[in-house]
Amino acid sequence: IQLVESGGGLVQPGGSLRLSCAASGFTFSTYGMSWYRQAPGLEREWVATITSDGGGTNYADRMKGRFTISRDNAKNKVYLQMNSLKPDDTAVYYCTFRARGLRYWGQGTQVTVSS
Repeated sequence: IQLVESGGGLVQPGGSLRLSCAASGFTFSTYGMSWYRQAPGLEREWVATITSDGGGTNYADRMKGRFTISRDNAKNKVYLQMNSLKPDDTAVYYCTFRARGLRYWGQGTQVTVSS
C-alpha cells in the first residue's frame, strides 16, 4: 500500500494550490479518503474526507468554502484544491485512509503560505 502526495510549495496569502495523492496497492475505489495536516508544534488535524464514490464530502469548519476534496477513481487519485490560502494553512498535508483497523498515511507534502 502506497500513498504519495504532491503539489505542495510556497504560495502567497490569498493564493491557491492543488494537492494530489496517488494511491496504489489497494482497491482505491472502495475506500473513503481523507486529508489531514500538521503544522509545526501542533497536532495533526483533519481537513476533509470524501466517500469511496466521491458522492459525499465533509470538511473541517476552518476549511469550508476554501478547500475542495475530489477524487478520480479511474486514476487512483485524490485531490485537495485549496483557495484563499492563509499563513495559518502552513503545514505538511497528508492523504490517508483507514482499512481493517489500520490507518495508512503518505509521506506528506509541505505547504507554506507566506509573502
